[in-house]
Amino acid sequence: MKNYIIRQIADSAATKQAILDNDALLETIVTVAKACVDVYRQGKKTILAGNGGSAADAQHIAAELVGRYGFDRPSIPSLALTTDTSNLTAIGNDYGYDKVFSRQLEGMAQEGDMFIGISTSGNSQNIINAFESAKDRDVTTVALVGRDGGKMAAMADYAIIIPSQATPRIQESHILIGHILCDIIEKELFGGGVA
Repeated sequence: MKNYIIRQIADSAATKQAILDNDALLETIVTVAKACVDVYRQGKKTILAGNGGSAADAQHIAAELVGRYGFDRPSIPSLALTTDTSNLTAIGNDYGYDKVFSRQLEGMAQEGDMFIGISTSGNSQNIINAFESAKDRDVTTVALVGRDGGKMAAMADYAIIIPSQATPRIQESHILIGHILCDIIEKELFGGGVA
């Protein structure tokens, strides 16, 4: 069993090393971080959504921004569309599960906001529909995906594609990227910036 655990940890480390070795991917993360900071400097917000573990990641990232990440500072506006069970169940019941995020964006997204859709496959239909709603409202879109990026990567303004086929490794890397974005946003807005 110990060897199995070691292999799991090694696989996770190898995925992160693949990110480190991919300069184009690193540049995309830099670009998304700068875009996030610009969104906040314009007085706008980030909105996130995902399904299952990706829903938890959306909530985690939003909480780091609204609460705090590394130090005390003013709250940063961020919203996870996965937290309101009344919205989710009403929209799911009346319009179908594929509309649970797009319908919320119709009511809450404003021009200049950023929507971050999280999916390991990049093919979650409710996130694809949310990207369409975001585009209609001049909301910047970011796909945080894995594998080949799926349909979401082609639709998004920016696509951060984790170089892995394994859902656990993709999800572990998604939260790493989320933490990096939170750290940069916080430091750029309130901590004197990053080098």
